[in-house]
Amino acid sequence: MTRTIRVAVPGPFTEPLDYLVPSRLPLPRRGVRVRVPLGRRELVGMVTAAPSGSNLAADRLRPITAVLDDEPLLDEETSSLIEWAAHYYHHPVGEAYLTALPARLRQGQAAAPAIATVWTITAEGRETAPESLARQAPRQAVLLEALQAEEHLSPARLAGFDGDPRGALQRLVERGLASLTPVPDYGLIIGRGEESNLALNDEQIAAARAIQPGEGHEVVLVDGVTGSGKTEIYLDAIARSLAQGLQTLVIVPEIGLTPQLVRRFQRRLPGRIAVLHSGLGDGERLNAWLAARTGEADVVIGTRSAAFVPLRRPGLIVIDEEHDASLKQQEGFRYSARDLAVLRAHRLDIPVVLGSATPSLESLENVRRGRYTRYRLCQRAGDARPPVIQLLDMRGQPTRDGLSQPLIDQIRRHLEGGGQALLFLNRRGFSPTLICHECGWLAECDRCDARYTYHRGRGRLHCHHCDRERSLPHHCPSCGSVDLRPLGLGTERIETALQAAFPETPPVRIDRDSTRRRGSFERQMEAARRGDTRLLLGTQMLAKGHHLPAVTLVAIIDADQGLFGADFRAPERLAQLVVQVAGRAGRAERSGEVAIQTHHPEHPLLQMLIHGGYPAFAEAALAEREAAGLPPARAMALLRAEAPSREAPQAFLKAALAGAPRDPRVERLGPYPAPMERRAGRYRAQVMLQSDLRAPLQHLLTQWLPRLGRLPEARRVRWSIDVDPAETL
Repeated sequence: MTRTIRVAVPGPFTEPLDYLVPSRLPLPRRGVRVRVPLGRRELVGMVTAAPSGSNLAADRLRPITAVLDDEPLLDEETSSLIEWAAHYYHHPVGEAYLTALPARLRQGQAAAPAIATVWTITAEGRETAPESLARQAPRQAVLLEALQAEEHLSPARLAGFDGDPRGALQRLVERGLASLTPVPDYGLIIGRGEESNLALNDEQIAAARAIQPGEGHEVVLVDGVTGSGKTEIYLDAIARSLAQGLQTLVIVPEIGLTPQLVRRFQRRLPGRIAVLHSGLGDGERLNAWLAARTGEADVVIGTRSAAFVPLRRPGLIVIDEEHDASLKQQEGFRYSARDLAVLRAHRLDIPVVLGSATPSLESLENVRRGRYTRYRLCQRAGDARPPVIQLLDMRGQPTRDGLSQPLIDQIRRHLEGGGQALLFLNRRGFSPTLICHECGWLAECDRCDARYTYHRGRGRLHCHHCDRERSLPHHCPSCGSVDLRPLGLGTERIETALQAAFPETPPVRIDRDSTRRRGSFERQMEAARRGDTRLLLGTQMLAKGHHLPAVTLVAIIDADQGLFGADFRAPERLAQLVVQVAGRAGRAERSGEVAIQTHHPEHPLLQMLIHGGYPAFAEAALAEREAAGLPPARAMALLRAEAPSREAPQAFLKAALAGAPRDPRVERLGPYPAPMERRAGRYRAQVMLQSDLRAPLQHLLTQWLPRLGRLPEARRVRWSIDVDPAETL
């Protein structure tokens, strides 16, 4: 009898491929990895099912070469989620499976955690009184007492003893009072639960009561102003989940938010915490993934890809900063971690919490349609008062490298009063470009429709779109003049201006350039939290979720750069950023101020944020989106194409549209050049598809997309589909 299985393999395959299972190998189950031949290569694939029959003759099927797992790595729930996501986002299923696995598992390595050697108490050690060792071997007595209380001591636990206790432990082993034992080491962070839960106010209590682990599915949107104690609600719900023996998955948008969240959870929760993000080594990520899968971890904190981590005993999912665009993958497998987490919670019949001070318009629309339950937190925790916000009109004002005199005076007043000032500019480098003062030449990237950013510290020009760098020119390549000047503002330039204005208070700049070394961001943020740093300057790395109790002044250096963006989501992103940054001010007992420098103080968006806050903006923005027929009022997908020539993407997209199924319920716009047409030496164009309902759009894509790879024009382009795009640039 021919034994066949279906295997999802990496490559442009919309469906799994059929393979033979040789009689010498066991028949692998769904969720098991196998090694398979594909062309001249051998790849690692995931078994999805035993096919009911293959369209290929048996002599055309190739045999698998190895079965890599004794039991399924992925349970039915996780496998089904991955396959649903591959279908919904129209991505090759094998690539989707590999996205869900740690790198070492993708490479075919064993699904086994690291091994650590621990010191374990023996039967004789349990019966020996530590006092009997105290006179001659006091250190051994202390360690024996600890072993009797804890059963074993790990290398990490030894940090709690004076000096190096390994020699004393070895003496205990020689006496037969302890033994060395190899154990799995998942690299878990042990929660101490040393701090008691804070008392919740009435608003927090109402939201917390809606989150009931173990009692079915509910989507709870915690819409709370910054500093209103959203994390306290998470902690309350997680503690109740732990008390029932259930796991919690916490998804955060960026690595930078992980360390402070872990520290807070460790102080408050008694469980074992696993951390999953791209800043970890391959071994660390594998250990954390396995800890979640086996149930060794009680709480899993991770970034976007953690949406796929298998859970042995799921009880609760939390998505912090649910509005953040980082939760949508922008390359390759373009999935939304937030949306998949909501779907996953529904399938698992568990509650899911979405938290934000500036909820996405998609989530607010789901509230309006009755799919989510919204709980507003309007009161800041403790006695903290909302900051006072003012617009600084820059028109006609003299400035010192972007700092107006009124802003300098405000910074000085807060510093002299013992406060901390945070300045925000979402543009790193010294200036956005370099200009020739004689002829007007601009330093433009020769591979993108963009200008080089001038980084004075490195003496380089750097394109932040394609990552191309070049040395600083000594003279203008157009007219030969040596009068080349920086144009515009970047964080390096503001840092220089602050050093000149406040020589006695050196500023600390926090952006991607200043935090390249591992651990440097965490060290700088910890110094800021302690108040050691009085003058902070940074990009959006500073804006999201950080608790900086000493900050009394927040200054947004340039609010204008997001007012006129080409993407339809630009106003929403700007409003969220302004509110998030402003929320860093006045989070403790001292009141805070927010100063926003702008050349357009009368702009409706800024006026709405000042007088009505984010809720007023969101209500108006939802109405505008509905009138314009844009998400979340309608479903959207973008078909993108790029090539070294301008003509090839247009030709491909025209040919694609010519063969597209006709459905009056799906509107088609394009092809048209992308807002940034040339990027990294390639020209880009796109087609926008929109529909009032998701089903017709999905049906059309399912019929249409498999044909596109067979078009002659497809050989000259790279093309992709983006369902529910986070940006249209």
